[in-house]
Amino acid sequence: MTTERSRWSDLDRPPLNARALREGLTRPDSLWTHLDVVASTGSTNADLAEAARAGRARAGAVLIAEEQTAGRGRLGRTWSAPPRSGLFFSALLQPEADGVPPARLTWLPLLAGVATAAALSRAAGVDTPLKWPNDLLVRVDGAERKAGGILAERVEGGSGVVLGIGLNVSLTEAELPVPQAGSLLLARAVTTDRDPLLRAVLRSLAEWYTRWTAAGGDAAEAGLLEAYAAGSATLGRPVRAELPGGGELLGEAVAVDGEGRLVVATGDGRREPLAAADIVHLRAT
Repeated sequence: MTTERSRWSDLDRPPLNARALREGLTRPDSLWTHLDVVASTGSTNADLAEAARAGRARAGAVLIAEEQTAGRGRLGRTWSAPPRSGLFFSALLQPEADGVPPARLTWLPLLAGVATAAALSRAAGVDTPLKWPNDLLVRVDGAERKAGGILAERVEGGSGVVLGIGLNVSLTEAELPVPQAGSLLLARAVTTDRDPLLRAVLRSLAEWYTRWTAAGGDAAEAGLLEAYAAGSATLGRPVRAELPGGGELLGEAVAVDGEGRLVVATGDGRREPLAAADIVHLRAT
């Protein structure tokens, strides 16, 4: 008799150890106050935001899904991957209550990119440069590919910000949703064990968040501006900025300013700060 193989039975993709993660991450002196792992959900960002609005989640809550069926990215994009093939999680933060003025909240997703890249360098041995504002890139056979993304969303009613991170860990070439995607496996990471990777990312995120809030959200004082520039795959390159509502801007990405905006120098000598745009890296001519 043959038994149909379950999509949850892949021995190369064991489940996360929720109990061990809680014990290691939700200590009294930790930023993280509560941690849940669910088998499947539409979107961890949507679920955690709803829990915050209903008073069922407080600052420091982390929600992790083994599978997301309706994950969201920037500009209305979707994010999908096989069960247990990546890290898909959201954290509830309250930066304004922690002393960050509203004008500086734009740095939160960039901070998450710096923290995640630093963690993956240590834990996975993979360089993950940042494409502005917060895409995590890897190199696969010499080509840049997107392996992760970050989405920060304010919770209605003043309950903070939900910060979502999605990272492809063990996806094979055949499983990639688009040819431009990548994974830690394809980038030859030293490990694809998601438990230590998740621990590393959450600890790094807590370190950077604590440093940033202690500086009142000042990215330069916190060392965040320097760290982002050092890890950027966008700065110093010719880019095409596809602007919200249509239109585009061509030029060289020359800086990230104090508000986290990308500054593009155009051919006619202008320096345009962009708060939102879809950036395409162009080949140098």
